[in-house]
Amino acid sequence: MQKTAAAVHDLAGFGKCSLTVILPVLSAAGVAASAVPTAVLSSHTGGLPGVFHEDFTHGVRAFARQWESLGLSFDALYTGYMSSPGQVEACGELVRALRRPQTLFAADPALGDNGRLYSGISRETARAMASFCRSADLILPNRTEAAILLGEEPRPGLPTREEAAALLPRLAALGPRLVVLTGVLFSKTSIGAACYDSGTGETAYAAAPRVEGHFHGTGDLFGAALLAGLLRELDLPQALQAAVCFVSRSIERTRLAGTDPRFGVDFEEELPAFQRALRLS
Repeated sequence: MQKTAAAVHDLAGFGKCSLTVILPVLSAAGVAASAVPTAVLSSHTGGLPGVFHEDFTHGVRAFARQWESLGLSFDALYTGYMSSPGQVEACGELVRALRRPQTLFAADPALGDNGRLYSGISRETARAMASFCRSADLILPNRTEAAILLGEEPRPGLPTREEAAALLPRLAALGPRLVVLTGVLFSKTSIGAACYDSGTGETAYAAAPRVEGHFHGTGDLFGAALLAGLLRELDLPQALQAAVCFVSRSIERTRLAGTDPRFGVDFEEELPAFQRALRLS
């Protein structure tokens, strides 16, 4: 039977991030993907001025009511950016309405990076998100978000492999069974991610060549690819490696093409290779 997932993220009309990358990646993996927009934006907010933004918290609740009345269920619920404590509460209601015993609930905290909260994210929202993530099966923070979830003051920079190894079990102790830490620096030329399964106590790492620069939307791309791998029954280390390689190759393709990094990465032509990594072709 075909796997299903509901992605609860914002929708940016321009700029490859959030739902505009999550849906095609899941579809390419053979996953039937449904969308719950938390906000509608004319573009993403990373370096692009004049953004139109419409909050869709009321819609999240309306989606949850109708989908629950239809008896819908999903193999995975994947949540991301939320802009207020009220929106975190609404997304929590949706998760409780749609979650089943077999559902994988994956939460990307999407609170900040490089030691700072994202613009528009309040301390109250960060606290609400930390509470929200405790009930997830899988969380995908970066170093800044990991510190926030742990109630610590975030520091700039990327975590080393050793720092990641120390952080992962502490994050799992908050509640999630599976933890993935993104943006792990292995060397000056190598970057990737680390994962931990509290059920087995296993820690694993995945690395790829580092490309200098900041490319928007890569966290969403990584999260979608990781979830796709898990839904295609790769184990966590295998899904981690597939996702890291997919994002790295997409970034390198973007660099070679000279695409403005603010617009997102050129991932589309890397989808066939990603499908092969998922053993789909």
